[in-house]
Amino acid sequence: MKHALEEIIEGVYLIGGPNLTAPEDAAVYLIDFGSELLMIDSGAGNSASQIARNIELLGFNPSALSNLILTHCHIDHIGAAPYFRKRYGTKILIHEADARAIATGDSRKTAADWYGTTFPPTSADDTFTKEEESLSFGSETLRVLHTPGHTPGSVSVYFDRKGKRVLFGQDIHGPFNKAFDSNLEDWKKSMKKLLELNADILCEGHFGIYQPAASVRRYIERFLEEYD
Repeated sequence: MKHALEEIIEGVYLIGGPNLTAPEDAAVYLIDFGSELLMIDSGAGNSASQIARNIELLGFNPSALSNLILTHCHIDHIGAAPYFRKRYGTKILIHEADARAIATGDSRKTAADWYGTTFPPTSADDTFTKEEESLSFGSETLRVLHTPGHTPGSVSVYFDRKGKRVLFGQDIHGPFNKAFDSNLEDWKKSMKKLLELNADILCEGHFGIYQPAASVRRYIERFLEEYD
């Protein structure tokens, strides 16, 4: 049974995922910045048109989708990226350490082989290269933090709205696999960075939305303890 689209905080929506689009999709989030929209991750690919339809159901035009941030290179997060760029001119952004995997359509690095599918070679429009970078949308600033561990180019995204810090931490729980070039020590350092943010809301990739701040902290610390 499909669930209803969810507004997490004003202008931030869950628009894709197992209960909304397709079982193989990781969570897909939409941020409304007024004059333009931004999407974080895009599902595994087969549900691309449904994700676009969900944007319309919220009263938005998918053509306003200026940027798509891919939090890492795995197929359940990147699959619909080519669709959104081709149909709506959406720019694809990813960290440089994961950019080659999508540019070559590497079935191992993208985990496409895990899903019995392929990903067409797709070059990013821009890449993140620093430990932290900022994107400005009107008076608001979206920050992209390099959080390697699950993959070398994993990023977490955060910004402040209505007095609350919203963190998009996709797959910060892992898993860790040699095929992904995972690095547990890098991951532990990344999780400490995320704890320092003191986020009020965590929008995770597979396990839901956590709030308030104490719940966010517990979620991250639980995995740190598990992998200690």
